[in-house]
Amino acid sequence: MAEEGKEVPDVSDIFKIIKKINPRYEKPVWEHSLVYDSPADQLEPVYFWILDFINDLGFDIEKLVDNFAASPGSGYFSDISSRASIMQQKGMEILGSVNTVIKSIINLIYDLKEFEIRLKQYDLANSKNINEKEAGVLGLKQIWLEKVDKQRIGSIDALTTQLGFITLRDAFMVAKIPEDVDKMDLNDRVKRVLKPRVAEFIEWQKGSETELRKRFEIEKSYLKSQVGSLKLYTKWAKPYLKAAQNLIMKQRGREPALVKAFSTTLLELCILGKKKIEVASEVDAQNLPKAFRNLKLKRDYYACIFIDFKFRGIPSRVSQQSPHYVFGGRVDVNFKAFALNEHEFKVFDKELSKEDFRDALELVETITEESLSQILEDINYFTKDEDKEKREPKKEKKKKPEPELGKIKKDNFEESIIRALAETKAAGNCFKIYDIYKKSHGMASFEEPEWQLPGRWRVPH
Repeated sequence: MAEEGKEVPDVSDIFKIIKKINPRYEKPVWEHSLVYDSPADQLEPVYFWILDFINDLGFDIEKLVDNFAASPGSGYFSDISSRASIMQQKGMEILGSVNTVIKSIINLIYDLKEFEIRLKQYDLANSKNINEKEAGVLGLKQIWLEKVDKQRIGSIDALTTQLGFITLRDAFMVAKIPEDVDKMDLNDRVKRVLKPRVAEFIEWQKGSETELRKRFEIEKSYLKSQVGSLKLYTKWAKPYLKAAQNLIMKQRGREPALVKAFSTTLLELCILGKKKIEVASEVDAQNLPKAFRNLKLKRDYYACIFIDFKFRGIPSRVSQQSPHYVFGGRVDVNFKAFALNEHEFKVFDKELSKEDFRDALELVETITEESLSQILEDINYFTKDEDKEKREPKKEKKKKPEPELGKIKKDNFEESIIRALAETKAAGNCFKIYDIYKKSHGMASFEEPEWQLPGRWRVPH
């Protein structure tokens, strides 16, 4: 079946990843399917009966695929599209606020860097080292000339360049206190201009340092609050964008079941159940040799059950006033059994992320994480808690390297036996779900396969 665009994953993609990770599972250990067709009955009970039964068997369950599509002419299509539009609009409104906060953060960081450069001059001017002190004072005098004195008509620079007070600027840079002006070889006119300017600079130096340090701390506090606001806005935006993403219908292209004028809905679900093999318990149950009791595995093994559902239903409203729909129709359920070890599961999760199976909100990630990645170091620098860092020295945690596809070690002899047992457990439980569901719904079934008999273990071929 051709598709117009692969916006969301197919169930078949799941099994392609499994085959890629371990070619052993070109075909599952055990596989079977059943069909339930009832236009009058709802389809939800089929899914939840199987889901609850897997949970009762002690398996950890995760939903891997959840896709749907509806005929364009159906009322269900119209309702879902309207809900998606509302979620998108709300999410984008909040993202507008996120952009505003990010711009504010960037401007704050720029200002804080400017403040820090200025404060460095004050630190030098207050230094006990003579050379550093002189460099700091000269730097501050230069700032005062450009930022303060230059604002007046009779500034030192203007008097020096335009009115012939050639020695005025150099004398100002040399004088440390007003009394130094009296000792200089200058005419009285220059001294009368210079002396109050030196006194004014000294007062400016004291006052401006206090104000600048105060503003620096205020700006840092504001930066912290803006970063907090950014995180808050991101949390607010995610539910809306996640809901909008979940309400996007899959492009089905030439799917014959989706006739434009009909009222048809297709649903596609895939769940994974996994259960860890407890070696000691299996030895006690005589499913493993006694020699395995003290075996220390470097990686755990899991019995895995994959069940995918393909629904074809006709949605109908619960009532005219209710926005909710119920689905009657046909469901095809496929059961597959596998076994994966811990490293294979990590690679499996990694591959799922690459294929974008999860509800990854790429837009939010791009705006909040990628946009801030370039300035993250600056944010951490200006918002760090210095007292806390002194109390709690940093401890570097060594991360274990994640296994990669193609670098998974093959099973050794003991592991191959554990895997064979995991496969048997997976196949046995998979058959149990299939068998009991059929019997409980009055369907024909068949005898339990031989590999499920108790007290049996085998060395794999």
